[in-house]
Amino acid sequence: MSVWNPENVTDVAESIGIASLNRDVVEHLARDVEYRMSQVLNEALKFMRHAKRTTLTTQDISQALRLLDVEPLYGYESTRPLRFGEASIGPGQPLFYVEDEEVDFEKLINAPLPKVPREMSFTAHWLAVEGVQPSIPQNPLTDPRSAELAAKGSGANNTLAAISGNDNVSVKPLVKHVLSKELQLYFSRISTAILDRTNDDYRSAAFASLRTDTGLHQLIPYFVQFVADKVTHNLKSIFVLTQSMQLIAALLENQSLYLAPYIPGVVPSVLTCLIGKHLGTPAVDGPTTHFALRDYASSLLSKIARQYGPTSSTLKPRIARSCLKHFLDSHKPFGTHYGALLGLTTIAGSQGVRALILPNLKAYDAHLQEGMKDEGKKEQAEFVVSAVLKALESLLEDAMGGAAANGHPKGEAVRERLVEVLGEVVGGRVLEGGRQELIAAVLERDLVV
Repeated sequence: MSVWNPENVTDVAESIGIASLNRDVVEHLARDVEYRMSQVLNEALKFMRHAKRTTLTTQDISQALRLLDVEPLYGYESTRPLRFGEASIGPGQPLFYVEDEEVDFEKLINAPLPKVPREMSFTAHWLAVEGVQPSIPQNPLTDPRSAELAAKGSGANNTLAAISGNDNVSVKPLVKHVLSKELQLYFSRISTAILDRTNDDYRSAAFASLRTDTGLHQLIPYFVQFVADKVTHNLKSIFVLTQSMQLIAALLENQSLYLAPYIPGVVPSVLTCLIGKHLGTPAVDGPTTHFALRDYASSLLSKIARQYGPTSSTLKPRIARSCLKHFLDSHKPFGTHYGALLGLTTIAGSQGVRALILPNLKAYDAHLQEGMKDEGKKEQAEFVVSAVLKALESLLEDAMGGAAANGHPKGEAVRERLVEVLGEVVGGRVLEGGRQELIAAVLERDLVV
């Protein structure tokens, strides 16, 4: 005789629309249900015994179902015991159900409202700095025994106060928790010295300290943020921008510092000084002073790419993509085009020049000719031409030997081919230079095709 009543199987079948079910099928299903229930109960009893309990709970059943890869049941997780009621639906067929707790409606209305939960908020903090976890309220204690030895009262640790449920946790600024007074004073003196226009010796000493001093790891994120703020809010000051770039250069030269995690924060500041739309004040600094700043930013970008490009597969492509985008934008000034050309040359090398710059020079020639005709822009356009010629010089590195002697046109045909590839302005400059190896390197692209 089956423990599980076959009539229950019949009732379930009728509830889903199966009016007639074979008696043998009903009995087989009943025995299978009995086996599955026994299997679940055996696994649940194992959980109960391992928990050193003598009472089987609904949690044990849920764990057993999860262990057997069965969808768990919901709605029976309760710390209070369930009360079952019995109802009769016919002769000899009792029905058991879970009794619901009766609640007085008037008492429910007049009951006080529950406490409003605190509003959700987010804050950023350092989980670890160079592999060392700082002792701040947001980080857990590294040694569990320190919780027992921690001070009690007003001077107690804020982390312990938060764990104990104290809502009045005061979180102090991160600088006061991480940086010593000496480092704070050092940062203040350095940031003041590098922006001092009146004392060159004081400024030089500050940069020398940044190049050689050890133990500045904790100050790196603050210097990176300092440079970002100065570059963002002082685009009209060539002096501030130059000093900011020199600060980055000093940090890069310090052999005791590990800057790899902070390079994503450094590159935007350097790119701004390289391809920024308007740098400095022409009326005060002169119309071409910003080109020296762009040259310096280009050298910094080249150094960053050489040092940290091998460890970051996306660093060089992202920089090259930004420079190419600004070079192809005809609405940008010549200063931006100049910086973009320098960036592409230093980042992508000769292969990048042949693939990214050379195919776009013909289309760029029209914009360059307009600048040459405008007296106000002619000087800046000349800087762009010099940047293009510098980029073409890099093609000599991988030029094919003997290309100048075989396969290239001569005389007037050379000019036509150069103008077709480089445009009127740049093609004419290359031809006037008379360097056959450079002409061969430029026209090598046509031979390969």
